[in-house]
Amino acid sequence: MDKKALRAQMREKKRALSARQIERASALLAQQLFAHPAYRAARSIYGYLSYNQEVRTLPILQQAQRDGKRVAVPKVFGGEMKFLWLDDLTAIAPGAYNIPEPIADGPVADDETALVLMPGIAFDPAGHRCGYGGGFYDKYLAAHRQHPTLALCYGFQMLDRLDTDAHDIPVDFVLSQDTEDLAE
Repeated sequence: MDKKALRAQMREKKRALSARQIERASALLAQQLFAHPAYRAARSIYGYLSYNQEVRTLPILQQAQRDGKRVAVPKVFGGEMKFLWLDDLTAIAPGAYNIPEPIADGPVADDETALVLMPGIAFDPAGHRCGYGGGFYDKYLAAHRQHPTLALCYGFQMLDRLDTDAHDIPVDFVLSQDTEDLAE
């Protein structure tokens, strides 16, 4: 399946999730993340602010701050994405592609070993990832290769195998959570 068809199929499956399924799966994924060695070792978390039916990241970023970690989130400047330190998680507004991002244009995050939480449409056990099509994360990671990366996804987003392009950078760890039994 080509990436365009895969993106359409996954968007449809995500739209079919109930608010309760999203919240419960997100909470279970957060528990998995907080127990993960990559999270425990990280001094900083480069997260993202969830959009539409993505795994809810705001509670994760709030907990990271309570755990004494610095938090940064992405902001798009033209064709480039930068992670900005965000001490106040309410200082956000819709930005590029209507995705929440910091209101301020700085300061630029500078922890080259921060754990990067990766959004995506689909993943496979080898860490291959199909993103949303902008290439922002692949470009960022190509220029900042030290970062460990981790993706949080719903069970249906995990495929046996994903076809990738040469510029696609795999994720180090993928945590998934089935949603079917969370509807009640």
